[in-house]
Amino acid sequence: MSDLLDDPNIDPEAVAEPLRRAIGERYLTYALSTIMHRALPDARDGLKPVHRRILFAMRELRLSSTGGFRKSAKISGDVMGNYHPHGDAAIYDAMARLAQDFAVRYPLVDGQGNFGNIDGDNPAASRYTEARMTAVAEAMLDGLNENAVDFRDNYDGTLREPVVLPASFPNLLANGSSGIAVGMATNIPPHNIGELVDACLHIIATPDCRDDTLLNFVKGPDFPTGG
Repeated sequence: MSDLLDDPNIDPEAVAEPLRRAIGERYLTYALSTIMHRALPDARDGLKPVHRRILFAMRELRLSSTGGFRKSAKISGDVMGNYHPHGDAAIYDAMARLAQDFAVRYPLVDGQGNFGNIDGDNPAASRYTEARMTAVAEAMLDGLNENAVDFRDNYDGTLREPVVLPASFPNLLANGSSGIAVGMATNIPPHNIGELVDACLHIIATPDCRDDTLLNFVKGPDFPTGG
């Protein structure tokens, strides 16, 4: 702002604004960026950006559920270099959680090696473990070749990445999600995929059904550790 005020052709009152409004507008911009691009999942595929980019990078590496494994360090390195310019440790932690059957009801990553345990032990370093996609992850990506979703440039404009995954698997309700953003948070429990499919079939057969009738199909959460 000092550069603007040094210009003799600009009236100082034209660039002045109340501190309350200045902070409010800038904080809102920051909050929306955090909500949309980091902390909360997209309702369409139930994924946060880092998880979406991990699956897309694994698809680009052709790590199908019936194929071979690749070193986790290679996967996290590709995600960081191509789509997610943040720390590789954070990317690997996110990928490792997708492979933990005690943390995710329907894992999206098939891990080989020490990916931690329910007692709180951490996964082994990424150079020791290997991974590939699960059949559920492949269902999340099914349709990318048919332009089912929009693509956008990656962070440096050299590659293209999907805005959202086609997600033929109801990931948001099946696996749930938790996240803390700015001014809001989400905590969605996981549910049984069989119950969700039955509820979807009921909605298709009876489009004007009442919400409480869905409780006959989806009776409650279905946690990965039971209960």
